[in-house]
Order: sequence, then C-alpha cells, then structure tokens
Amino acid sequence: MSARTRPWTRAEYERLIEIGVFRVDEPVELLGGQLIVSEPEGSAHYTAVLLAEEALRAALGAGWLVRTQGPIALDDESEPEPDIAAVPGRARDYSRAHPVRPALVVEVAETSLAHDRAYKGSLYALDRVLEVYRQPIRMRRRRSAGATPRSRCSIHRRPSRPWPWRARASS
Repeated sequence: MSARTRPWTRAEYERLIEIGVFRVDEPVELLGGQLIVSEPEGSAHYTAVLLAEEALRAALGAGWLVRTQGPIALDDESEPEPDIAAVPGRARDYSRAHPVRPALVVEVAETSLAHDRAYKGSLYALDRVLEVYRQPIRMRRRRSAGATPRSRCSIHRRPSRPWPWRARASS
C-alpha cells in the first residue's frame, strides 16, 4: 500500500504559520500543495544571492522592490520563497499581502538545480511569471600574483535547457 498525501492550500499554510506550527524563518515552502523543506544555504549560495540583489537594485532603481527570500503568493496552492524576486512598488505596498506576480524571479542553485528546474520553474511558468533565471554556482580556486593562495567564490551563468513547463488546462 502506498502512502497518501494531503494537499495544502496557501490559506491553510499561512494559518499554520500564524498559530506557530511553523516559525516565520523556518525553511519550509508551499509548492503545488506540498510542504517542502528547503536545503540549507552555503556561503557560495548566500554570496551569489547578495551579489545578484545588489546588481538588480542598481539596475531597476526607483519604483521596484527587490525582495530576497521572501514569500510570493503564486496561486492557491503555492507560496514559494525565491532567492530574489523583483516586484513593482515599495515595501509598504505589500504590508497586508505577499506579492502575487513578480516581474523577475532569480533562483540560485548550489545543490537544488534539478529541483528548481523541474518543479519550481514549472510553477512559475504556470502562473505567468515573466522572467525566471536559474543561477548555477560553482566554487573554484584562484591564485593571484603575489598573494597567498585562498579560496574564492566565482559565479558562472551557464546556458541550460529550458524548464519542462507543464501546460495548465484552460477553463
């Protein structure tokens, strides 16, 4: 006999947080009705998120909010927390509800590239997020002339296959 799972709605998930079942900072996301525990973030991942956030803030300027690892209310069954999301407006515009339709989502992948590509990308596509970027990262050693050897993080964007977007039936 196989185990059955129970799908959760975004309203139920938010209620679980509200009553203290999950802490606000707990690494859990609601994706397609499933509660998913996020992977821990390494130094390279966090550095890549900070660098991308800094670049987006400079590029987008006034009128745009660049959110890092904050919830997005995609639909009734999903509330992902992308590494970065660019949404129109200011922080106060979202004091009563999470953003619904980000203009840009960035997912930095250290160990989660397959999951981000196969699953999260499909969710973003179904909800018509305009741009989604996956940023794979890798560590490499560099040595600069006259300096002592040390490890540095390099960020590389590699072209990859498109995400396997699933079509949602129109009603």
